[in-house]
Amino acid sequence: MLTHLACIMDGNRRWAKQQGLLKVGRDGIDAAYRTVDFCIKHTIGYLSLFAFSLENFKRAPDEINHLFDLMVQEMDKQHDELIKRGIKVCFVGDRALFPDSIQEPCTRIEQATQAGTAIHVNIMFCYGAQQELVDMTKRIVQDVQNGIVALDAIDPTMLAQYTWTSHTPPPDLIIRTGGVQRLSNFLLYQAAYAELYFLPCLWPALTQEDLEKAYNYFISCKRNFGK
Repeated sequence: MLTHLACIMDGNRRWAKQQGLLKVGRDGIDAAYRTVDFCIKHTIGYLSLFAFSLENFKRAPDEINHLFDLMVQEMDKQHDELIKRGIKVCFVGDRALFPDSIQEPCTRIEQATQAGTAIHVNIMFCYGAQQELVDMTKRIVQDVQNGIVALDAIDPTMLAQYTWTSHTPPPDLIIRTGGVQRLSNFLLYQAAYAELYFLPCLWPALTQEDLEKAYNYFISCKRNFGK
């Protein structure tokens, strides 16, 4: 059963360039909504969308600020619709790096959609899996030093409780668009047993048919988990 779908939304900038646009538009946001609709249709309870990595901060400031402005505009625009549809939104990443312009809107939409039960959507923002692992290690060491955790009690189950996605089951299927076949610092610990599905299309061009093919691929997989 597919419980948690995760998506690496690659290809937004290439799509904009192909369309003759100077900046990324909302086509990628539309693809995200198509994916949410698909998940609700198939009763997939969790969706994680890799929206902005920590490495993305290396991009030009005007490009970054444009993406942040798009996010804020979209949260304001879709606020009531998200609540109406029962879509619970959670932002996952290094909160200390969230720009001031994003902090309040993110908190507001999280609080407003907290009661949503149709689907839980993680927006992976200012996220990096290696950085997450470093943060996990620091917090575990601190808890061991404080006597909260016994050293011999550390196991995979406990480690999962220290991930930034501890409120979410591990992904069953990870889809990446854009023709690139790598995880790019995305959910490295959580993806241990995830099925991987790579698509040549750019993220804004993702269709319901593409998602159906990925879903059928997952259904056909024999998941033995080492047994």
